Amino acid sequence: MAGTETKRAVLIAGPTASGKTALAIERAARTGARIVNADSMQVYGVLDVLTARPGPDDLAAAQHVMFGHVDPGARYSTGAWLDDAHKQIQAAEAQNQELIFVGGTGLYFEALTKGFAQIPPVDQVYEAEAERMVAGLDEAGRLALLGEKDPETARRIGVADPQRVVRALSVLLATGRKLSAFQTDNAPGLLAGYALEKIVLMPERGLLRRRIGERFVGMMEAGAVAEVEALLARGLDPALPAMKAIGVSKLGAMLDGRMSRDEAVEKAVTATRQYAKRQSTWFRNRFSDWQFVDPFGG
Repeated sequence: MAGTETKRAVLIAGPTASGKTALAIERAARTGARIVNADSMQVYGVLDVLTARPGPDDLAAAQHVMFGHVDPGARYSTGAWLDDAHKQIQAAEAQNQELIFVGGTGLYFEALTKGFAQIPPVDQVYEAEAERMVAGLDEAGRLALLGEKDPETARRIGVADPQRVVRALSVLLATGRKLSAFQTDNAPGLLAGYALEKIVLMPERGLLRRRIGERFVGMMEAGAVAEVEALLARGLDPALPAMKAIGVSKLGAMLDGRMSRDEAVEKAVTATRQYAKRQSTWFRNRFSDWQFVDPFGG
């Protein structure tokens, strides 16, 4: 860190393929910072390439933690991520080390900086029921359903991605209490007292779309298919978060002959671009006090 009197942390968010890893490593190389993963898919093992985790050269260039440390057969919650992040914060403080949190999961950053509701554990039976409730619904349908069940949470989240809607509905089913009610009792953020530099990388949309397409082609060449094959060989529940990583279902369909390679790549790239659009909307709506940077602009 810059000194014992000031604890510093850099938060780097942004949509997928926006250059977050490169910026984190560049900053860490200058300061000796500890890079902490803040991406909900990059926590899972096996899918090193498909989730665009830092590669061997990246790992050698700076200290990285909480990447690939969760078995794909597990369900990893925001609360579990915060528990792990807290341990890394304590370790960095003990070494007088700056922290860099980097990733594309906005909820992690919000929980880190604004606090997180202490919600009782939710049994998987309720998560499965919530998943059935949203099955087949588009974003508007999911938001309408959540608005009916928990209007305040629907208003807060803005973008009704399936994972967050399922979370809110499963909490309601399990506890009989709305998620928004729990969130009124948030614990303080883990970075209270830190000097924070908060950055959202937001490339020009056309360039981001091209980068996503090029990156996925690179993933195919770097072993993404073998990763998906290994993951599917475990026979895991398709409802597990790791099984929903973008590209898993498309490459799985390719492997069993239901889809050609070109079609699988095209559909996976389209899904990634749609995800990046949802991420960008989230950051614009929720991170208005952050610094927005075009990493590739002149």
